[in-house]
Amino acid sequence: MFEEQVVLGINRTVDASMCVLGSRSLLCSIQKERLTGRKHDGGAVGDVRDLYLKRIPEMRSKIDLVVECYASDIQANRLEQYHAELLEQLSFRDTPRIVQISHHLAHLYSAFFLSQFNEAAVMIIDYQGSYAKDFSESWQVPNAALDWLEVSSFYKADLTNTSCIGKQLWDGDRSRPVGLGTFYNYLTTTVFPGMGNEGKMMGLAPYGNPDAMGLPPLLIEGEKVFIPDKWLNTFNARDRFGHFKNKSGSFEECADLAAAGQRSFEDALLKLADWFHEQTGCPNLCFAGGTALNCVANGRLLRESKFKNVFIPPSPHDGGTALGCSIYGLRQGLGVHRDLAWVNDFTGSEPSFSGLEAFLKDKEFEFKNSPDIIAEMIELLADGKVVGLFQGKSELGPRALGHRSILADPRRLGLKARINEHVKGREWFRPLAPAVLEHKAAEYFVIDRPVPFMQYAVDVRPEYQSLLPAITHVDGTARLQTVNIRDDAFFFSLLSAFESRTGVGVLLNTSFNGKNEPIVETPREAIECFAATDIDALSIPPFLIFKPDRG
Repeated sequence: MFEEQVVLGINRTVDASMCVLGSRSLLCSIQKERLTGRKHDGGAVGDVRDLYLKRIPEMRSKIDLVVECYASDIQANRLEQYHAELLEQLSFRDTPRIVQISHHLAHLYSAFFLSQFNEAAVMIIDYQGSYAKDFSESWQVPNAALDWLEVSSFYKADLTNTSCIGKQLWDGDRSRPVGLGTFYNYLTTTVFPGMGNEGKMMGLAPYGNPDAMGLPPLLIEGEKVFIPDKWLNTFNARDRFGHFKNKSGSFEECADLAAAGQRSFEDALLKLADWFHEQTGCPNLCFAGGTALNCVANGRLLRESKFKNVFIPPSPHDGGTALGCSIYGLRQGLGVHRDLAWVNDFTGSEPSFSGLEAFLKDKEFEFKNSPDIIAEMIELLADGKVVGLFQGKSELGPRALGHRSILADPRRLGLKARINEHVKGREWFRPLAPAVLEHKAAEYFVIDRPVPFMQYAVDVRPEYQSLLPAITHVDGTARLQTVNIRDDAFFFSLLSAFESRTGVGVLLNTSFNGKNEPIVETPREAIECFAATDIDALSIPPFLIFKPDRG
């Protein structure tokens, strides 16, 4: 039997990540933040030596090819140092081979080749990708624009060929931003401090009036998006919208701005999709890049675009580009065209439970090896308790899908405020998501297909909104995850048991992390988060764990 060929994909930019992909199996893919505990942690020289090789056993495989991607940050200037580290630390099967691909091309491979489509239109939209001079794809760039950045790319793809049919470039002048991802970045940083708060903006929008400020729609010219001056002037009036920074503005004005921005974003996205459909005539759309995390806009794409089928990978942001690099390397570098059906998103390393009992005893936790842990969890949940769940490999994407989850009864409105304030340590207006039995999804939600990765916000059916207040957002929607027995037998059994106990096949499911922390990766991290927050019980099958001072 031939030894499995292995590609290492590495994303060196923000939301740094790595992926070890074999010619017969996916060995591991994980974001750096899960290993360091720093949200959105970016790449650095030393990651392979000091982090990945120590924490990811799959990294010690014989490597046939390394594929890297960089965006337009400082990491691209450290190529020589990165390559020296790779050559020193990795075990290559033959002569070392290291190649780079541009940022949007990595996004393309992370989306299309997981979609199961034979052909698709592939739309990549983010804040900024590679410099035009660094493109590793065939696209004619004017000489004057070689130092410009890609902010969107539009491709036609099939199983043998990909071709770029359009891009929008930006000269990087921060006083004159262009592009849809850039727009949402400016919108978000006007209201919230720091980076990575786009989800907060999306959650805030339903509390505002999109017409209150009289802001215009974005300007669309084919595949290009331009931002009117009235919006740019608004972004410059940051003190007016300082409620979440220094209390210099009102909540209402921030919400109105969020509402106007979210609507403008959604409308522009649909116009781009319509243009793209006209250009390609393709019934299938793949969508990736950071903007593809906007589940409200994604829901409108699903319902209103001219595309018959829409696929968004569970990790459409930069954290998924290492996977895209690996797929590119397997197909283009090694000539291996294997099926990559993405039935679940559990791609982390197998966790180690060595020493778990001793650790629990040392910290004086109350725990037991439960012969029927699902039944005990159901009684806790039905009694209004908040229960952490840690099982198996971690999710690659930024959403917990039942392996690193905090669970609760969706019928209890008070649990939403309790989890937001005392568990997650975040704003009161943030929505919490539901997980639902796949065969019951259409009963509770306006959806006609499986949505296993929480990429879409859909309407909660009116007759169930009052029954499920903890997962119904103020606008009557919810970011939905459907669960079947094939993809996750334990989580499916838990939902089925909750339905048998309560008559409701839905659970509140939010990511297992505390304030300003990434999702937990190891059993010890899960226990530490449990101990530091207002979670009532922790399930690490077969163990059920309680705090020593529980009442």
